[in-house]
Amino acid sequence: MKGFYVLSVLLVFAAVQAEETYSTENDDLDIDAVVADLDTLRGFVGCFMDTTPCHTVAADFKKDIPEAIKTNCLKCTQAQKHIFHKFLLGLKEKLPTEYEAFKAKFDPEGKHFTALETAVANA
Repeated sequence: MKGFYVLSVLLVFAAVQAEETYSTENDDLDIDAVVADLDTLRGFVGCFMDTTPCHTVAADFKKDIPEAIKTNCLKCTQAQKHIFHKFLLGLKEKLPTEYEAFKAKFDPEGKHFTALETAVANA
């Protein structure tokens, strides 16, 4: 009976953990294609920075960015960590000014960004 109770608790914990991730609706985003196409990358960044209108996919990611940065992507799926990692690398390499502006907007005190980059680095 004790083993059943422990298993039940573990299953409930796993279910709660699964519910505590961001929507997986766009986990199939081809981030390599986004980063490879400068106009597409600029479109995402413009949405995130409130300088251009957002399309549906960018808007979905945008709503989670502030919390994801503050929590080191704690609620991100592995796919989302991978997307975030590739996005940040591409942004830093191809649009360094926008990368710095992105950091300043979402982490103005510089408290979270280094830890975020570490958290998503191996995804």
